[in-house]
Amino acid sequence: MKENRMKIIITSLITLAPILLGVLFWDRLPDQIATHFGQGNVPDGWSSKPMTVFGLPLILVALHLFCIFITLNDPKKKNIGRKILPIIFWMIPIISLLVNSATYGIALGLKIDIGLIVSLLLGLLFIIFGNYMSKIRQNYTVGIRLPWTLSSEDNWDKTHRLAGKLWIVGGVLVLFNVFLKWTSFLIGILLVIVFVPMVYSYALYWKERR
Repeated sequence: MKENRMKIIITSLITLAPILLGVLFWDRLPDQIATHFGQGNVPDGWSSKPMTVFGLPLILVALHLFCIFITLNDPKKKNIGRKILPIIFWMIPIISLLVNSATYGIALGLKIDIGLIVSLLLGLLFIIFGNYMSKIRQNYTVGIRLPWTLSSEDNWDKTHRLAGKLWIVGGVLVLFNVFLKWTSFLIGILLVIVFVPMVYSYALYWKERR
């Protein structure tokens, strides 16, 4: 934990950076700010200005610190892999900076496609995680942590090899969906990359029992 102290401080400050931006534009921001958007970037959820400017970054930094804490204190953290750790450190700060800044921009009247930003972030995240999925060994924090994967290294490895391929393909399809903008297609992708590895893992477990 001590060796990562400076990295934790820097990434936490970046996560909180939208607060400074919000304070800078405080007088120009409306009292109610759209913080959730439906299909076609139509706002369908609003938050108060204090909640948007201060609350959301504080929630994200709490989540950021929680993810780092459980990852660095995992008894099997060596199995996670050093290449995965930077993703865990920088994922939430980048999301906080981009999404909160876009939220302010929309509130100020700028034409920003928030759906495009979210889809690009999601697609790239799936591709990056998918690329390293097969390299992750058994641990209690990162990966597909099911009773069957945690009880068998062979089950873990096979499940994560399949999941890695699915997540990469899923990420590419999410990026492709930036042009289609089909919500049902996006939901279908999410369901496939989440549930197919789970079913496959259980099938392996059942096969080993027979």
